Amino acid sequence: MYLPRIQGVIDRRILVNYRVDADVLARLIPSPFRLHLVDGFGMAGICLIRLKGLRPRAFPACVGIGSENAAHRIAVEWDEDGTIRHGVYIPRRDSSSLWNALAGGRIFPGIHHRSRFSVVETPNDFHVEFQSRDGTHVAVEGAIAQGLPAGSVFGSLPQASQFFACGSVGYSPGRRPNCLDGIELCTRDWNMTPLAIRRVESSVFSNTTIFPRGSIDFDCALLMRDVAHEWHGRIPLQVGCDCLACA
Repeated sequence: MYLPRIQGVIDRRILVNYRVDADVLARLIPSPFRLHLVDGFGMAGICLIRLKGLRPRAFPACVGIGSENAAHRIAVEWDEDGTIRHGVYIPRRDSSSLWNALAGGRIFPGIHHRSRFSVVETPNDFHVEFQSRDGTHVAVEGAIAQGLPAGSVFGSLPQASQFFACGSVGYSPGRRPNCLDGIELCTRDWNMTPLAIRRVESSVFSNTTIFPRGSIDFDCALLMRDVAHEWHGRIPLQVGCDCLACA
């Protein structure tokens, strides 16, 4: 798969983050990944991102497209050329775009599920919800906050921001068995704002068959807005298939 450099603007990106029992979360990632731990916890979450002006770098902004998208993510690390790399394993992607659903795993990396998004926003308040055809559901409501919630594994906003900046490389299931499609997010600016969450629902993370009661808790949520960026394709990664996500 060849992906030309794609550029655009992240109009809004919300990262909803959970701290998870490491033994439970480790069962969901394929080799060669390992969990990227924070204070002994695995970190999983949902990225709710609205893109606009998305187009090949050589094309003018007037031909760019936009969409609402979501990714369920797990923070991971792996060895590459003698170096420990950090990124995210993305077992599931959702999109409002029919084009993304048709082209995902063919023209650009990762299979995308077609989903219906409902979004209501003000400058300081956010409601993002989606429902997929297979029943997957996510709903997030929150507002701009002054700091991280009490009990977060991150001691400060700069620590949290640095951790998630390491997750710029993402691998997700493609259309070839035991092979993950890779993509890297390259931003010109990196600035995160805390969100105070009033409501968070995820049919994935509330599934007690996968996450037994007491093994997962909401940790924090962070916001990014109006960020110029590029997507760069990465070489696909061969993986083992002994994890629950592949079973």
